Amino acid sequence: MIYRAGIGYDIHRLVEGRKLFIGGVEIPYIKGLLGHSDADVLLHAICDALLGAAGEGDIGEHFPDTDAKYRDISSLELLKSVSALIKKKGFCVNNIDAIVIAQEPSLSTFKKQMGEKIALALGLNKNAVNIKAKTNEGLGEVGRKEAIAAYVQASLSRED
Repeated sequence: MIYRAGIGYDIHRLVEGRKLFIGGVEIPYIKGLLGHSDADVLLHAICDALLGAAGEGDIGEHFPDTDAKYRDISSLELLKSVSALIKKKGFCVNNIDAIVIAQEPSLSTFKKQMGEKIALALGLNKNAVNIKAKTNEGLGEVGRKEAIAAYVQASLSRED
């Protein structure tokens, strides 16, 4: 067996007038994340972790923000495309371990739903996706409630 690991990171600015999507779940909040797509930081970080583990670059190479067809697209669709790409290369996802960092809103009640949506999009058992939610203890742009960030580790395998 060949085992590969990848790391993903994303951060988006919080702005008024946009819906907030994290992990494919709409979160009730007064602001949303700014971006070309729905700006789902968690799903973008997962895409980058999976692409990195498969040796396939990053999310910006596959879904450029200069392409109108990705304008306001659900990041679940991007994740499904990444999943198809890594499966085509013969890889399967072993697990996803993620941290979402948001001073506000509290994400603890949404973690299970996020994990289920991600597992469904990747064709995984829900126990293969772990989501942790943290604050930034008031530090930096996340702590000032200006942004939300996510870090992800993904593990892939395939038979040699």
